Amino acid sequence: MRYFSLILALILGLFQPLILTSHTFAQSSDAQPSGKISVEDSATQDAAIAVRIRDILTELGNYSDVTVAVSSGIVTVRGTTLDTADASRLNDLVGRVEGVIAIENHVTETTDVAKRLNPAVQRFKDRALQLLAYLPLLAIAAAAFTFVVIIGFFIARRKQPWDKLAPNSFIADIYRQIIRLATMIAALVVALDILGATALLSTILGAAGIIGLAIGFAVRDTVENFISSIMLSVRQPFRPNDTVEIGGDTGKVIRLTSRATILLSFDGNHIRIPNATVFKSRIVNYSRNDERRFQFDLGVAPDTDLALARSVGLKVLADLPFVLDVPAPSFKIKVVGDSTITLTFNGWVMQASTSLAMARSEAIRLCLNAFTLAGISMPEPTYRLITDLDAAGKTEAESASNKRPVAQKVAPVLSAEHMDDGMDQALEKLVNAEREELKDEDLLNREGAVQE
Repeated sequence: MRYFSLILALILGLFQPLILTSHTFAQSSDAQPSGKISVEDSATQDAAIAVRIRDILTELGNYSDVTVAVSSGIVTVRGTTLDTADASRLNDLVGRVEGVIAIENHVTETTDVAKRLNPAVQRFKDRALQLLAYLPLLAIAAAAFTFVVIIGFFIARRKQPWDKLAPNSFIADIYRQIIRLATMIAALVVALDILGATALLSTILGAAGIIGLAIGFAVRDTVENFISSIMLSVRQPFRPNDTVEIGGDTGKVIRLTSRATILLSFDGNHIRIPNATVFKSRIVNYSRNDERRFQFDLGVAPDTDLALARSVGLKVLADLPFVLDVPAPSFKIKVVGDSTITLTFNGWVMQASTSLAMARSEAIRLCLNAFTLAGISMPEPTYRLITDLDAAGKTEAESASNKRPVAQKVAPVLSAEHMDDGMDQALEKLVNAEREELKDEDLLNREGAVQE
């Protein structure tokens, strides 16, 4: 008996947790509500949800081919719509209805040709009717646009004040084009404002900006040349008949056009330089200042008295009637070689009354004559071998024959009236003749100072 009691107690100890758990579960089960869910209430609620969804879809009008079924709060929609966006929008519409737990969307885009064309035809009809209704307003907008454009073009066509404000006709035409463009934009703004479509203006201007940028990159060289023409026309770095050097080309300026600068070289050739190149190049204007320096080199023998040569040459330059006293003539030793010494003389003249080439030529001629009278020898670029026999047997006749001839009279000096260069006058006549032929294309000022 004692052993049986021990075994029974051990068994009860092992199954005591299970007994307690079963008792607790029984208690919790007893705590749940014992009422049953009414099938009739759920069906009524589903029917109300379905009716509500159908009413919404009927009001929208785009879902005539869509069916709705509701079961236990789960909404199932089937059918077709005209486009995918309407089918996707169903989820948002149905989800807003109270009581909807889940949505199963089986709506697809219709492929029926008649159903797809009917709305498009209706849209065309509606737009045609809307256009007819807008015709009076469109007429008023068109009249306002035309009125503003006519006023702007009338202002731009007038010569004053544009010809007075602009340095030349090219810039005046640019002013007129700007006025016309501004008038067109203003007229467009007024017309769109009457129609109530000012928001369209930003789209138009944005598209025009993109197109203009693309065109600008495509014709970059042309645009650069055009802008350079404007800058040169405003700054006026030279005048007609000025002697200039541009990028290594030297000649007289004929004219400045909207595309290029035309020069006449001293050989009578036309030089056409694009304005973009002219604007970026180094320009030397030899005619800007009336005073201009000429210089020339003379070579003398190595044993020459350089102080004497200097005084003789400077006196000759100072005595010339066309050489200016200020700045005064100058002298320098340029090169000392094996058999010659090169001297450089400088003098200044007034270009308006004296030809630089003629002045330089006359100065060289008179200096050579003065050197001869002063006994200044010219260099001999030869080598002579003198032996002892030649030195001892040299006779007086041979010595006399080796002496240089000396001029017996002073060369006459040309007056200032004779210093006009016929070549310069001929070139100026050619330039003036060509300018008269195409004077409307010239962007240079015919008078007045050069602008910077």
